[in-house]
Amino acid sequence: MHRAHAGASMRTSINHAVNTMDLQACTEALRAKVGAASGLDATLKFDCGADGVAVIDGRAVPNTVDNVDRATDCSIAITLENLAALVSGELDPTTGFMMGKFRVEGDMAVAMKLQRVV
Repeated sequence: MHRAHAGASMRTSINHAVNTMDLQACTEALRAKVGAASGLDATLKFDCGADGVAVIDGRAVPNTVDNVDRATDCSIAITLENLAALVSGELDPTTGFMMGKFRVEGDMAVAMKLQRVV
């Protein structure tokens, strides 16, 4: 019984670390990863529904990341929890897509470039 409780406690600790990342923290992490020149050469939106959006403008010089909702070349519908896992490196973009952790709308070629950003 003690062993099962310890395992559940460890999972809770790991999940808690990801769950504590809010939209602003995700945006800052994306900004750091994107840098001045991501090579994305497109606009991409992470749409977290009621939690908000994070938009990468890979055409701007330097590239920008903000939370202003607007039309983009590609939109990724994702939960804030999964976005946090993506930017923290706990969720691989290809694996996340295959597992249905997010849905891609628009230019799939832009989504394919995401791997080089996150």
